[in-house]
Amino acid sequence: MTELSIARLLAEYPYAAAYFEQNKLDISGYEELTFPQYLEHFTQDELEDLAIDREKLLSDLEVFITQMQEFLGLGASNQVRSLTILPGHDKSGGAEGFEQLTVHASEIVSIVGPTGSGKSRLLADIEWAAQNDTPTGRGILINEAVPDNKWRFSSNNKLVAQLSQNMNFVMDLTVREFLQLHAQSRLREDPDAVIDRIIEEANNLAGEQFRMDTPVTSLSGGQSRALMIADTAILSSSPIVLIDEIENAGIDRKKALELLVAEDKIVLMATHDPLLALIADKRIVIKNGGISKVIETSPEEKALLEELEKMDAVVQRARHKLRSGSALSAADLNRQSAEA
Repeated sequence: MTELSIARLLAEYPYAAAYFEQNKLDISGYEELTFPQYLEHFTQDELEDLAIDREKLLSDLEVFITQMQEFLGLGASNQVRSLTILPGHDKSGGAEGFEQLTVHASEIVSIVGPTGSGKSRLLADIEWAAQNDTPTGRGILINEAVPDNKWRFSSNNKLVAQLSQNMNFVMDLTVREFLQLHAQSRLREDPDAVIDRIIEEANNLAGEQFRMDTPVTSLSGGQSRALMIADTAILSSSPIVLIDEIENAGIDRKKALELLVAEDKIVLMATHDPLLALIADKRIVIKNGGISKVIETSPEEKALLEELEKMDAVVQRARHKLRSGSALSAADLNRQSAEA
């Protein structure tokens, strides 16, 4: 860190600018120097007049950057490479039907089972990094180890971002103002570029486009979900995303999953949609409040998925025509089926 030029330091750790401002250090014109070289330019009289302690400033800068990385979830200790679920028991006290399940970054796991079977309970166990202290008795490991308490109790290091079926905003802000607040809280470099990308991706997911100046309270359910998925993928530091029934969100669900996986998130989704269940690398089957079994998606199922996607494309085009006010006919559906 002390070997980097100030310009390079600010490029890699943009929040270091706040450290210089807090210590009333004017670095203008000295960006090509390292921080130790910059401190060397002061005369002895200037050091005394400004009460500058070179050694303390150097050590405090490293502490400041380390603390900011921890706060923002950027430190090496905050990198989540895998999530492991250890078995507990079902509602009857019977042992769950698997030994353990490990999910790595950029993998998708679906959770299937009847309504009321316990899918949401599993999502809650993961969100709270359960340690045999929930009704299911399950355990959660992060990077194959018992998670640090920061993942369970720190508001600054949120392990999980959860996207529920219903998302409603109550803030009197435009979409841009909402995203600016989030980008500023994460101290992102070039926040305008980040915001532009989130809007672009959100509109790529939503059935109906919206603008930067649209009030968040006037967004439809599908638009709200699209915005939060794009925001979670691009701006959130939470490494694990839990999704509850994305098929009911009114968005392009396949594109949503592709976006989240592209950003190295671990994705678990509770779903009743066979297309989404088979997109996943594995699926967890829930019965009677417990994990009955874990199934890897087979090559045969992947082949069936292609057929399901063709049928889904026909349904999606029919939905688009109806939304736009057009009438459907048997000839339309037959032509669309042939094209698919």
